[in-house]
Amino acid sequence: MDSLKKPNMMRGKKSRQLLRSIYRHRTLYLFLLPCLVSYAIFSYIPMAGNILAFKEFRFDMTIWQSPWVGLLYFKRFFAFYNSWNLIRNTLIFGFVKVIIEFPFPIIFAIMINEIRNQRFKKLGQTVSYLPYFISMVVVAGIVKTILAPEDGVLNYLLGQLAGEPVTTFYLMEKNWYLPIIFMIDMWKGLGWGSIIYLAAITGIDPELYEVAKIDGARKFQQIWYITIQSIRPTMGILFILGLGGLISQGYEQPYLFGTPGNAPISEVLDLYVIKVGLRDGQYGYATAVGLMQGVVGLTLVTLANKISKKLSDISVW
Repeated sequence: MDSLKKPNMMRGKKSRQLLRSIYRHRTLYLFLLPCLVSYAIFSYIPMAGNILAFKEFRFDMTIWQSPWVGLLYFKRFFAFYNSWNLIRNTLIFGFVKVIIEFPFPIIFAIMINEIRNQRFKKLGQTVSYLPYFISMVVVAGIVKTILAPEDGVLNYLLGQLAGEPVTTFYLMEKNWYLPIIFMIDMWKGLGWGSIIYLAAITGIDPELYEVAKIDGARKFQQIWYITIQSIRPTMGILFILGLGGLISQGYEQPYLFGTPGNAPISEVLDLYVIKVGLRDGQYGYATAVGLMQGVVGLTLVTLANKISKKLSDISVW
């Protein structure tokens, strides 16, 4: 009996300690309350709508009254002739945005940190952050103006160099699609993506660099053995979280930059969900495809977190 009472007593003691801690810091928890409420309203309550993936939505009924269809929509998607092409394009698109683009904000943060002129450093940070706040619709308009086949800036400059008119329609060629998306992401998100890494670098003890200098370490060695090793946990956590978006990177860029010419590579699952859901009104089918994306993303994050925790003790939870 005593052996059963002890665990219960320990749990009761921990609960009382938790309640006392919450009461002691009640002001901070009150500040946190609006965030938790908004997160519940906009992130958790809408998850109930995923039930549409297993129902045939009818406009004369509510979601709960609509008839069940089981796994019909999932079978329909995998029977769709273009489904595997959509999955392949989504994985390629996600690989570029999650894996290939991942190291560039780190490199940029290290470069900014190594600038000793404070005024130039702040100017560089400000200039690199500004593109993030420009709407992707505006960016698409700018890019299409630059890459226009006849009167675009790029074709005009190439024509001046070649001595004859150049009329390449870059957005109609699938081989140019991913490089264009990559360059847009670098211009738009590089500075903003480096903020967390800059904050992590700022927290490194300056004495470590002083000791390294005394030991004769060169600048590259200091960066490799001190800076990168110190921000490695931050890099690991952001990479794990980023893997959740490997199969879901949004529809904005494929929608704005997609053309019939680059459709074989620009058609991705997010864009497909928008088309069949909003355009065709197949809400249940679109929900099923979106649900599959969410499950795959959650699985990738969970596996990556488990593997990372086992190999390097870096984990999100």
